[in-house]
Amino acid sequence: MEGQITGTQGMRWLAQRETLRVSKLWTQTVLAPVISSLLFILVFGLSLGDRVRNVGTVEYDQFIVPGLIAMAMVQAAFANNASTIFQARAERYINDILSSPMHPWQMTIGFVVGGVFRGLLIGGSLLAAAFLLTGVPLENPAALALTAVLCLVLFAAFGTVVGIFAESWDNTTFIGNIVILPLAFVGGTFYSVALLPSPWEELSHFNPIFYMVQAMRFGLLGESDVSIWLSLGVTAALAIPAYLWAQWLFSSGRKLKD
Repeated sequence: MEGQITGTQGMRWLAQRETLRVSKLWTQTVLAPVISSLLFILVFGLSLGDRVRNVGTVEYDQFIVPGLIAMAMVQAAFANNASTIFQARAERYINDILSSPMHPWQMTIGFVVGGVFRGLLIGGSLLAAAFLLTGVPLENPAALALTAVLCLVLFAAFGTVVGIFAESWDNTTFIGNIVILPLAFVGGTFYSVALLPSPWEELSHFNPIFYMVQAMRFGLLGESDVSIWLSLGVTAALAIPAYLWAQWLFSSGRKLKD
């Protein structure tokens, strides 16, 4: 029927809305996390670079770049989707989305695109700035791109799940501040876990963000503490269930139709 909105058009509209939300508030959504990460590079990398010259064969200011990029990207993807879904529920416009002709998988993609878009903007901006500041190389672009996509899908989907279950704004930030941020700091961002004594080295391997940092480090620097295939495998093994969980919530309407 002429003039009727299709599911594909609805998905495109939702994705455009989520990316426009990021673009309109770019000083908060992109610029702020980029500046924060650059401060880490300046304070830890350039100021300590004279004392901690190398980690293995890599200069310290370059060594910390992959972890900082990964940390900024996943935090942003999570926060973006947790907040946008919670806002949609709080303001009840989620009902318009649920009553649209979109399939649940189209709704999931539409929302996840927003978190991925924000993470890619931050990651690309940080990579460009880090190249100018530290001369960090790009050894394996394909591995870097695949790592970025898996990490962003994982945390955008996880943020969607948290946003659906959240009962207040505090709930949306609790996971990011109490779980994701500490795991990122102890995930080998600022050091090689191979230098840690037992049992801390072994315990680091139970941290999922550790594998994302290692995969990002391999993509940029060409080396990591564990196999790139193991890092990608762990990240994919987390990303797929997180995405399916988010899609199941849209399919079932749980917490969305309450």
